[in-house]
Order: sequence, then structure tokens, then C-alpha cells
Amino acid sequence: MAVPKRRTSKARRDKRRAHHALPSAAKSICPRCKEPKRPHRVCASCGTYRDREVIQVEED
Repeated sequence: MAVPKRRTSKARRDKRRAHHALPSAAKSICPRCKEPKRPHRVCASCGTYRDREVIQVEED
């Protein structure tokens, strides 16, 4: 069985892991209330999807 001769340094280990980060979630702008929202989902602030009111959202 192969065994490493030397311990992997922190710098080498971290260089390898530099590409492991998750990308940030995509955002789009709600055409009705102009708030950021996830694409293809109901807007959490106004409750609309594709110019139709899908859920009732309580106003503060």
C-alpha cells in the first residue's frame, strides 16, 4: 500500500481546496416589487410569480 513520504503542507492542502467553495445563489429582480429573489420561484416579499399573485403575504 502506498504511503506518503512527507506530510502535506497546509499551503499545498489549501491550494487544492481553493476550488471547493460553493457558488453564491443566483438572484433576479422581481418585476412587481423590485426586490431580489431566486429565479423561477415565488417572490417572498409580494407573493407573485409570472405576474400572478400566488400566495397572500401579510403587510407590516
